[in-house]
Amino acid sequence: MGAALTNVPSALWRLAIVVGIPVGLAQSEYDQMGVPGWGSLWLVVLSLVSELFAFLAFGLVQGWGEVWPRWIPYLRGRPVPVLPVTVLAGLGTVATTVYGVAFVYTTFHAEMAASAWGTWLLNIAYAPLLLWGPLLGAVTVHYYRRRR
Repeated sequence: MGAALTNVPSALWRLAIVVGIPVGLAQSEYDQMGVPGWGSLWLVVLSLVSELFAFLAFGLVQGWGEVWPRWIPYLRGRPVPVLPVTVLAGLGTVATTVYGVAFVYTTFHAEMAASAWGTWLLNIAYAPLLLWGPLLGAVTVHYYRRRR
């Protein structure tokens, strides 16, 4: 469950920007993101896609990750193949680990025009992403061991 929840704080931070809640960034940062404007759409899409991928981690510990749900035509009731799920989850583990580390590295080495509390809020919102990869890796290994 932890792997699925690590994205929530950063998604809420992005959505706060979209609806106009101040998060301590300078106007130049908002301009660079294209907010308000098309950048707002990008922030919403990024939040939704990251939450969708995070939600898929539940499939590694829930029954619908072992047997296809009834609402999926042609596959309903059949076992979910272990190898493709494990490979995709493993690739997701690598991708999310690299993303988390790269984001933290970039944040600490970037010159951002943000207030002290804005930088603090950004770090608090994105820090859980460092756990996404390792937690996803743990449930992936557990899924593979349980299903083989």
